Amino acid sequence: MAERYKGYRLPKAIIGYVVRLYFRYKLSLRDISELLLERGVQVTYEAIRLWVKVLGPLYAQAIRRQKGTSFRDKWHIDEMRVKVKGEVFWLWRLVDSQGEEIKILLQRRRDAKSAIRFLKKALKRTGSAPRVIITDQLRSYKKAHRLLLKRSQHRCHKRLNNRAENSHQPTREKEKQMRGFKSSSSTQRFLSSMGVFLNLLKVKRYVYPAQEYRDKLPESLICFNQIVMKHPQSI
Repeated sequence: MAERYKGYRLPKAIIGYVVRLYFRYKLSLRDISELLLERGVQVTYEAIRLWVKVLGPLYAQAIRRQKGTSFRDKWHIDEMRVKVKGEVFWLWRLVDSQGEEIKILLQRRRDAKSAIRFLKKALKRTGSAPRVIITDQLRSYKKAHRLLLKRSQHRCHKRLNNRAENSHQPTREKEKQMRGFKSSSSTQRFLSSMGVFLNLLKVKRYVYPAQEYRDKLPESLICFNQIVMKHPQSI
């Protein structure tokens, strides 16, 4: 008999597959429901929404523990404008030199206080300061650098920060597919989880030779499937 989570009628493998599809690809809840129906599995889009909301953060937490904090020592920081129910927020994002997302934070402003708060959380996440930080020319970063990262080299030039700017693309694509974000708390929770899923499952084609890429992708899927088969309370 297939293993099931307590209170769920479908096997763990199906639920994990559905959650992975939603975070990894630009698919709507109804798209995934149709894909499952094609394979003889009847699930409403509301059930999928619940799986994503409840189990997505649990899987993301387990992935974080599995991957640890081994990021590169060159950080790219950028912020993007996000509307949540008509209200403007700023999504701060930090990635390393390979595009791995280290930290995101949704804030109402992009002043020096916000930059300092974001970098404090990032340093708590990694446990160490970077060798280099690369930002755009927003002046808020200069004060944050002086206070928190005195020993790190600070480079600020628009063209140097394409790595961080490109990392916003999945967020924009998902925002469009979801027809906008509904609340600041759910946006922070969802995007934090999505970044972790992409770190594991979106193997960088431009980084690895073709054969190494074909080897790494199955390894990532095996890692995720092992997490799925654990009970949520022990993840």
